Amino acid sequence: MRLFKIKKSKIDKNGLYANCDIKKGTKIIQYKGKIISVKKSAEDPKFDNGKAIYLFNINKRFDLDGDFKFNTARLINHSCNPNCEVLGKGLKIWVYAIKNIKKGDELSYDYGFSFDEEFRNYPCRCGAKNCAKFIIREGSRWRIKKSKLYKSHK
Repeated sequence: MRLFKIKKSKIDKNGLYANCDIKKGTKIIQYKGKIISVKKSAEDPKFDNGKAIYLFNINKRFDLDGDFKFNTARLINHSCNPNCEVLGKGLKIWVYAIKNIKKGDELSYDYGFSFDEEFRNYPCRCGAKNCAKFIIREGSRWRIKKSKLYKSHK
């Protein structure tokens, strides 16, 4: 039995939902795609921030372009209170449960976006009690409230 199913998401478009209870530490799904050079991802207009991007940095030389229908893991949405994390081993990326997940819960992970001058272009709709309102990695969220750009946005 597959651990997940695709359903309409409350966060953004479609998402993956637990098809059964999933225990903490479970390897759920591989994030699949095409290995490309970091140089290509920096230069190719396909990876402009104006549209959905399914790109993972693997190391200093390579990224993984996950923008393919066969990559079901691309449907996992961001949350400020995620129940999954993404770990890489070699050139493979896997999604693991970081807590027990109940059947019917949406799978999510922290997208890990950096805090920069464009952070307002990535609003978060996760609905978590601790939602930062923007898709910023957990360790950088404190910078949002200190930002002059945030204060001018309120």
